[in-house]
Amino acid sequence: ALEPIVEANWAKSDEAKYLLAVAYFKNQQNLEALQLINKIKDDRIITLAENATYENLKQVSVSFMIANLSEFKENKGYGEALKDVLESQTILSASERNAYYELQGKASESTNVVKDQVLDIAVILPFTNPSRSDLSSIPSSDFVLELYLGLEYGLDELKKSGVKVNMLTFDSKRDVNHLQKLLADPAISSADIIIGPIYPEETDLVSKFAETARIPFVHPLSNLGDRFEELGYSYLFRPAVSSIASGIVKGLKKQNWGKRVAIGYSASSRDEMLAKMLQDQLGSAGFQLVKFEQINPRNTNEFLQGLGIRSGQARPSVDQVILLSDDPSIAQPAFALMESITTTIPTLVMDSWLGFNFANYEMLEFPNFYFIGNNTLNFYSEAMQQFRSRYYAKYLNLPTMNTALGAELMTWIASNMSDSKGFDLKRNLDQKAFQAGKLTWGFNFQDAHNNQYVPLFTLEAGELKPLD
Repeated sequence: ALEPIVEANWAKSDEAKYLLAVAYFKNQQNLEALQLINKIKDDRIITLAENATYENLKQVSVSFMIANLSEFKENKGYGEALKDVLESQTILSASERNAYYELQGKASESTNVVKDQVLDIAVILPFTNPSRSDLSSIPSSDFVLELYLGLEYGLDELKKSGVKVNMLTFDSKRDVNHLQKLLADPAISSADIIIGPIYPEETDLVSKFAETARIPFVHPLSNLGDRFEELGYSYLFRPAVSSIASGIVKGLKKQNWGKRVAIGYSASSRDEMLAKMLQDQLGSAGFQLVKFEQINPRNTNEFLQGLGIRSGQARPSVDQVILLSDDPSIAQPAFALMESITTTIPTLVMDSWLGFNFANYEMLEFPNFYFIGNNTLNFYSEAMQQFRSRYYAKYLNLPTMNTALGAELMTWIASNMSDSKGFDLKRNLDQKAFQAGKLTWGFNFQDAHNNQYVPLFTLEAGELKPLD
């Protein structure tokens, strides 16, 4: 009934087009409806048609919406429907993210928002949880509190140096539903950068929010985030597993200790993933994997002695050993064995072993331990000594490694986002390959979303130095 009068040249032709478009929508002929709406001239009828577009397309498949965005992007109802569809997705593909960014760009152009020149930082950390319902119950040794105190210290130092910076802190409560509500807070949606949270279910949610809101999100402690390399706004402050593996292989090739390698790894997700990557990369680099085994506090000694690293005249069957673990109960038997015998076998361990109070590396006859960089602290630098002194004066406690990383993270953010450099984190990171740290040995985020600077360290006369 409507089709014949739509083509006629008369006063109500736009109303007829609108009615026919609605009929097409109801008949699931979405493409025909949209094409007809594009022909409407009357602004009042266009508004009605855009409302109808939104109501009828907000449940349509994302593939249809993305495929036809360029043709119908002037239809405001189409854009709003597509935003609803994309925001309901758990994970966005590259094309979906681009579409969302394009829609956001149009929205910001229309509102003409001018951002201030203050660096606004939103911190989201799991201070409390169902078993710890208030802040007063957090023990001083809690790693989240240690990290936060470092962030707080770093904030104060930035303000003292004249940086325009503001930090707001939120408790995620380790509750995804609560976190979802937090992300609706205007203070988070208007932030320049988000630090935290920590746990996977929380970081997945915040990472998704960061990608759609186009706000950089930084995970402060984890090495598990190779998926971030495919994203636009999610970062690891520390090296990803792939970067650690590349750093180890590069270091072994430079040192030329031999081709035979043994790998012992703990049951943690990072160590299992890292061991598997090393297995593949070392093989491709021409190394021979003599032993590849999961280790625990009970079998670490057996693992090493099985390689010929034991008392007596036995000759080791390897040229270097890699022990992947941050667990002191694994490190202790390994160190005790090395301390009780004489061996020159290079043994690569994570830099966390530097903090174990039972390990006195100067007591070893040969300095055969080498440490894998993981945002390693520069313990003897002037900046570190000053940091320890000032932190103690303020909190009457010495800072932990997590505290130092929190303070360093604030320095790193401010050196890459400012009113003079601009607030485009990726652009600023890509401009140089290496950036010296203040409390750590440095960073390389060029064309990456994690710290690719992973040197091997040795101890010389008690001082930590990177191997060349």
